[in-house]
Amino acid sequence: MAPKDRRYTLPIYSPAIQTTNKTQDTPKPHKMMNLVDLTASTSIVASEKPSTRNAAPVKPPLWRTTEFYIYYAVAAVVIPIMCWIPMSVSSESHPNYPFYKSRLSPGWLFGREMDNSDAQYRSFRGNLSYLIGGASLYLFLKFIWRKLPMTDGALSLIPVNAFLALVVVFVLHGASSLKILAILSLNYAIAKHFKGSKLGPAFTWLYNGAILFSNELNHGYRFGAISPALEFLDSVNGIYPRWHVIFNITMLRLISFNMDFYWSHSHLDRTLTNKVQNTPDDKQRQELPHPHEFYSFVNYIAYTLYPPLYIAGPIMTFNDFVWQHRRPINPTITTLRNYLLRFLVSFFTMELILHTMYVIAIKDRKAWTGDTPAQISMIGFWNLITVWLKLLIPWRFFRLWAMADGILPPENMVRCMANNYSTLGFWRSWHRSYNLWIIRYIYIPLGGAKNTILNTILVFTFVALWHDLSFRLLAWGWLISLFVIPELLANYIVPKSKFGKRAWFRHLCAVGAVGNVLMMMAANLVGFVIGTDGIKFFVSQLVGTKEGLQFLVAACTVLFVGVQLMFEYREEEARHGIYRRC
Repeated sequence: MAPKDRRYTLPIYSPAIQTTNKTQDTPKPHKMMNLVDLTASTSIVASEKPSTRNAAPVKPPLWRTTEFYIYYAVAAVVIPIMCWIPMSVSSESHPNYPFYKSRLSPGWLFGREMDNSDAQYRSFRGNLSYLIGGASLYLFLKFIWRKLPMTDGALSLIPVNAFLALVVVFVLHGASSLKILAILSLNYAIAKHFKGSKLGPAFTWLYNGAILFSNELNHGYRFGAISPALEFLDSVNGIYPRWHVIFNITMLRLISFNMDFYWSHSHLDRTLTNKVQNTPDDKQRQELPHPHEFYSFVNYIAYTLYPPLYIAGPIMTFNDFVWQHRRPINPTITTLRNYLLRFLVSFFTMELILHTMYVIAIKDRKAWTGDTPAQISMIGFWNLITVWLKLLIPWRFFRLWAMADGILPPENMVRCMANNYSTLGFWRSWHRSYNLWIIRYIYIPLGGAKNTILNTILVFTFVALWHDLSFRLLAWGWLISLFVIPELLANYIVPKSKFGKRAWFRHLCAVGAVGNVLMMMAANLVGFVIGTDGIKFFVSQLVGTKEGLQFLVAACTVLFVGVQLMFEYREEEARHGIYRRC
């Protein structure tokens, strides 16, 4: 279960090495905004940069070529149509409007109603004011503590984090916080009892897998089912009684602590970590272990229940969390301001969509009878956009909270949903912090690229079951695994290193990418929107009618244009030294 030795051959940090690490707070050499600044910033670490020997030369820009002027013309026509179609089917004059009208709510934009029917996003949106108030109070208390004379560095904040975490968990879950602490204590006991033994990882995974299934099957348990004398505790609910719904995020932290503690015993020279004099980069913070005294119960509680990231993440490893207290990063005011702006733009974009496109309500009521293939497809497409936004917005809120507290978690969703053409790249950019967790704790220990196809199937099976114990999510996981195979085969048969300079290579890749996009949309519609029955109806409308086939050909042509723009956007990033592997 331990990683390969190469994971532990990191050099001692020096000022020379530190200056090459491009973190989010590194000042940019230019003052004017570049096109690539539209994509969320992430740290660039050594593993993400192509080696000098294998790196392809940066190609001259194509933005001002005749070919791309044609692409701009297509985009200028198609994108407004893609917006107009879902707005037209959301009109009160549309024949299907009465079927979903009851799911609409009073709005505040343009005198229109809004489609606030998605329960997950409605919960976040409805409680946003309370979340802002809670985050403000938390940050104020931490600010006061930092000003006290007894405060001695960021490490002294960990006990405060642990105390505030316990308070927050009790306020959220009431008496159920006792269940959470019992689960956490047993997991900690496993780590400490089997320290350095291979039984530690085995029991860690068995225990946490069993807890995940048990929580779901028992709906968070009832004290009354344990003992009638404890039944009164079931009435002490807190403001969010369904603690087991969000426990899957906490479970990832439990595994992270145990595995990081286990690997700290197999480190070849643990004394290296005591000699670090500069701030480690993202990858080094994850991999370099700490002296064993840092794997304490107080640090464990502070990490697993850290309030800004407790509810939804982003996910960060235990090693990273402690390193950021040992070597604080402290995001700048400019970084916080820019990230707040990104959050607000995302939030108000979602508000605009919910007030003008009632695609969620249409999907829930299956109110698409008589719609054309183009209308049905746009209902599906914009449902995927709302799924992307409803996850992006909470993740950005909680990450902003953590950043304001001096902690810099990984960024999720570094690209727009509509700026993906690779199945592997989509997975890396969608829930990026979860992907980093998967790579560190599952993919590499299972052998990594040595067993790519088998490991991919195992990984996405785990991801599906982790999200929800349902066939729909399992079907999604298996579809994603299946759709990865063509991309892997294409990379093997027509490698970029051999054919990348050929004139036809970019266009051949674009054709393959169109297939990738169609497969990814189908898989995510199955997993997160309409399920297997709904996708059967969509496919039947697209390939079972003449009008559907005509639309499919037109859609593939438009996707080809979009993919070419995506290719060039990544080339533009490379011209600025940005390599995101997605």
